[in-house]
Amino acid sequence: MAQTTRTRPAVSLLATDGRPHPLQDTLVAVTAVLGLLAFVTAMFHSLHLISSWAGLVGILTGAYGQYISVTTRERFPLILGMGASAIGFFLGMAHGGLFGGVVG
Repeated sequence: MAQTTRTRPAVSLLATDGRPHPLQDTLVAVTAVLGLLAFVTAMFHSLHLISSWAGLVGILTGAYGQYISVTTRERFPLILGMGASAIGFFLGMAHGGLFGGVVG
């Protein structure tokens, strides 16, 4: 009986499994873009609506991405995107919040 062997790299920093994960990759990209948007717009006081909403959605998409992620290659950028989203969210909340001036 012939035995097949799988070749693996000696060292894998990203712990990939060799399979495509399109949903997880999409969530990584969305979380990273929302995190960057929230972080950058949080630096401007008048853009608190954008930063707080982008941050909130970035946190939620990142959390779901963490829940269904399979490899470290997916988890690492999700954590970075969620961190940037959280900073943008909290600064946006401090500058006026999700509905600042629109409701209430």
